[in-house]
Amino acid sequence: MTKLFSKILIANRGEIACRVIRTAHRMGIRTVAVYSDADAKALHVEMADEALHIGPSPVGESYLRGDLIIDAALRTGAEAIHPGYGFLSENPDFVDQVTAAGLTFIGPSADAIRAMGLKDAAKRLMEKAGVPVVPGYHGEAQEIVVLATKAHEIGYPVLIKARAGGGGKGMRRVDDPDSFPEALAGAKREAKAAFGDDRVLVEKYILSPRHIEVQVFGDNHGNAVHLFERDCSAQRRHQKVIEEAPAPGMTAEMRQAMTEAAVKAARAINYSGAGTIEFIVDASAGLRPEGFWFMEMNTRLQVEHPVTEMVTGIDLVEWQLRVAAGEPLPRDQEQITLSGHAFEARLYAEDPAKGFLPATGTLHHLDFPQENASLRVETGVRQGDAISPFYDPMIAKLVTHGATREDALESLVAAVDATRVAGSVTNKNFLAQLGRDAEFAAGKVDTGMIERKGEALVSRRQPSERATAIAALAAAGASDVADRADPWAALRGYAHFHPVARSVTIGEDEAVQARIAPSGSGWTVTPEGSTAAITLPADAAAEAVRWPGHLTVFENGVGFDFAHADPLDQAAGAGAASGGLRAPMPGLVKLVRVAPGDTVQKGQPLLVLEAMKMEHTITAPQDAVVATIVSQGDQVEDKVVLVTFEEATG
Repeated sequence: MTKLFSKILIANRGEIACRVIRTAHRMGIRTVAVYSDADAKALHVEMADEALHIGPSPVGESYLRGDLIIDAALRTGAEAIHPGYGFLSENPDFVDQVTAAGLTFIGPSADAIRAMGLKDAAKRLMEKAGVPVVPGYHGEAQEIVVLATKAHEIGYPVLIKARAGGGGKGMRRVDDPDSFPEALAGAKREAKAAFGDDRVLVEKYILSPRHIEVQVFGDNHGNAVHLFERDCSAQRRHQKVIEEAPAPGMTAEMRQAMTEAAVKAARAINYSGAGTIEFIVDASAGLRPEGFWFMEMNTRLQVEHPVTEMVTGIDLVEWQLRVAAGEPLPRDQEQITLSGHAFEARLYAEDPAKGFLPATGTLHHLDFPQENASLRVETGVRQGDAISPFYDPMIAKLVTHGATREDALESLVAAVDATRVAGSVTNKNFLAQLGRDAEFAAGKVDTGMIERKGEALVSRRQPSERATAIAALAAAGASDVADRADPWAALRGYAHFHPVARSVTIGEDEAVQARIAPSGSGWTVTPEGSTAAITLPADAAAEAVRWPGHLTVFENGVGFDFAHADPLDQAAGAGAASGGLRAPMPGLVKLVRVAPGDTVQKGQPLLVLEAMKMEHTITAPQDAVVATIVSQGDQVEDKVVLVTFEEATG
């Protein structure tokens, strides 16, 4: 029998590093973690048997430094390196370096990664292998006149895609020829920043698309199998939000055609390890065997792999470790079966109401529902950890399983509701609203659904009077009562004959003032200008979570944040913000399009801010004259003033 590794190094961070460590420990394999300055106290560092520092916080100086990672493996006696996903997981040069150092790369060969690493070359290879490919231009020419001509020949709308990498980076939908030059420039910049390669391809944009992918697995003995499909159509900014397995509406005929094509693709490159064949599906007339096309192959473990594990009962990381050690696949195709349905929701620090802009912050309060046989919580953070601007802002993945799709979805929504986060804006409420959406619940989802529904999914719910009253009560200090037997103590003050009331102000944009007074064994909260008092029990303030400058009240699965309004801070902030634009997040000023003295029109692009590997265009809120603007190349913090204006011109 093949000997498994005794020690491996995980060349990654966050929840995937923790995920690999858990399986390795279950198999009796020791683990080595690596970490940057920002991750010195991270959860994956704590979980591993050993941990080595590899550099500063920027990924280019730490997690993308293959030489430092290989050196760490050699120094600690690790026999193999697990890349996780992202970072160096699909870098064939890194695989070659790992092998040259006498170590094992837990993943496919460098040749397989190269074969599928560039989307244009991969599609040409798939065409030869008889796998259906979406119409498009996958050639080498990159001149704008060539690409624009090909777009015209294909027919608008088209999709510009970076030929390297994935995750929606370097991708732009273009609906008409006039928009093509700007979209092409943006896609190339983003691709260059994310993957070091600004070359793109152009494809036909499918108007009713679904994103269905097939999990494949190969070994070094010529075997290849599929583990059925996942539907990843629920996306924002071309990035997945909720994934599920199996795909809604999948027929036996369609599944056979897709899985056969996926295994054929894996065999075409002698694939070994975990991989995913991604297909774009035309759902305008239902799922049809002739209506799907190869998009790309991810030559690594996917973020959404837990949904496949839930419906097959197979630990894909264990399979990775066994195959990399030289074992054949643990099961053949006939032994892999589907059971029930599973969902995965990605909880991010991001603001759906602002176009899903990534956010930062400290997780002052973090509470997940209890895991069980039907619920997994995959996370790499704990309460008190910070979401930094250097890495992906994922907080956790909530994964549920049920006998039916309805059961699994009900469990998912309940798990999202039960999750409590305070300290950073998140997409939690958005996930709950998406899970409750009638179309989504019916399985009628395509890649454009979230964008079409827009405000219906991302609108912020308003707190109830009771939630606001609890926030006011907590702001008044009621939760700081030392003597729980006397709830009046916090507000008693120095009154001789009866407890005094206290007025508090909470909120910023729409500040709320309220008067708090003890009443019997509890409290009364009376909003200013109202005669209707809200009565609360003595311990009501315990429902609020305090964090610096804020407090959060959780009600019916939704977290409502309130700020302590300080008139002096408000006055100072108003002066700085008037007539200007602030940074919506920390980031790098990638491109400045205007200069002081320029007259700009409402909606005109002013600058491009790069944050968390994505570009965000800052536009003029009105017709105006630019007074000041940050410099190209500046690294700015959240809420820093980027642009100020002299005067409105219309």
